[in-house]
Amino acid sequence: MNNVLFIAWRSGDSSSGCWGPVGRLEHGPGGYRFGYTRGARSLRGFQAFPGMPDLGAIYESEDLLPVFSNRLLDPSRPEYQAFLTWGGFDPNNPPDPIALLGVTGGLKQTDALEVFPCPQPDREGCYLTKFFLHGVRWTPPAAQERIAMLDAGEALGLMLDISNEHDRNAVAVRTRDATNRFIIGYVPRYLAQEVWELFLKCNPHFLELHVDRINKDAPLQQRVLCRLNACWPPGFRPCCREEFQPIASALSPLSVVG
Repeated sequence: MNNVLFIAWRSGDSSSGCWGPVGRLEHGPGGYRFGYTRGARSLRGFQAFPGMPDLGAIYESEDLLPVFSNRLLDPSRPEYQAFLTWGGFDPNNPPDPIALLGVTGGLKQTDALEVFPCPQPDREGCYLTKFFLHGVRWTPPAAQERIAMLDAGEALGLMLDISNEHDRNAVAVRTRDATNRFIIGYVPRYLAQEVWELFLKCNPHFLELHVDRINKDAPLQQRVLCRLNACWPPGFRPCCREEFQPIASALSPLSVVG
């Protein structure tokens, strides 16, 4: 299991803001550790999270830090089982909080944070990641109707959206209908640059996007769960750009939370 998650933050409004990594959360035998990444210093407007004011420190806790635990639905809530199901988990066998955050993204309508795992090779050494479709709320009515007709397992297409005025690395997701192919959303911005690399380096037959799950009763940001499979090009290293690198060095002072 991947026990490392990155935290992305959106600078700007929901329609044109720039997403980027600002932190890294780890889970190990001693508990949870959080540190800011260099994106926290370069992403315009970012401010440190409450209770963790020092961008150069490492924060450690036996329990999941509040800024992340508050992003998980309370098990006592009546919709908790549905919440697990939206992410493809078995309600009778609740997952580790890190695993749950990694799929659901810890999304809240009241802020601009999203949590995501760094993609890992699967058993065959290929690229594999899951994500909820972004930008669904901005699609036209006809696309919304097509989204309502999606089926689990349905193949989708990727399109490098070079004319996108808000994001030069945008990757659109569209249906593969024989006619009237609809753009139904976008790959999350923090994954888009690496998807461009895969798009350019992988044989088209080894770059596949499918609907992993449709959650008709979920909020829009958790409506369509996608699964992306691709080749793993030689030298390919996801989550290694400058903005993903930790600010804290090995000698950084340790701050204990809680």
